[in-house]
Amino acid sequence: MAAAATAGGWHTLTRVRPELRLQNLTTSQFLANLGVLTDTYAAAMRMPAQDLPARRAVMAHHATYGLFRAVVATACNGGGKGHGVLPVTGFAYGFHGGAGQWWHDLVYDALARSHGVVVADRWLADSFEVAEVHVHPDHQGQGTGRAMLTTLLEGRPERTAVLSTMTGDTPAHRLYLSMGFATLLPSFYFPGAVDPYEVMGTDLPLVPRARRPSRS
Repeated sequence: MAAAATAGGWHTLTRVRPELRLQNLTTSQFLANLGVLTDTYAAAMRMPAQDLPARRAVMAHHATYGLFRAVVATACNGGGKGHGVLPVTGFAYGFHGGAGQWWHDLVYDALARSHGVVVADRWLADSFEVAEVHVHPDHQGQGTGRAMLTTLLEGRPERTAVLSTMTGDTPAHRLYLSMGFATLLPSFYFPGAVDPYEVMGTDLPLVPRARRPSRS
């Protein structure tokens, strides 16, 4: 079971593989390590270096939202004392979704238009927004993303979890499907985005698709 981070440093949550561990970050630890985390983001997303300051600002703003939670995957020999977490191999974070938040309001309006207010409320009135899940390319395909997402959603008080991912048959999309997420909006364009995104949601507590009871 996931445990809260200790005030004095990192607290190991789950050992994924002998050489890797998951750790819960306090908000202050998350903010102190934005440089390392955004470097991992840039590697995973192939983001140009000039775009990193804007991404750091977005992530710092997200950390101000209610019930913020962040998980980082690190090499066991890389964790340090205090705020040191090098080398980061992946991270995930999210927060309680609510009115006034950019993603929440855009998706709520789109769901209400396409499926009605009842459906929009069903998914977003009490939701945990999975804002980011990223694994460094050198460590992808080893179960790190699944472990981080599982830990991130464990014990959440919200009724649902929601997220958006690039449309298409991607490793991330297959991961979310396997973990019980379903499509809410199949092709949604965020303002300024060139490519469409798929908005997905699942009920909490998380139940991977393979374990869901048959409806027959």
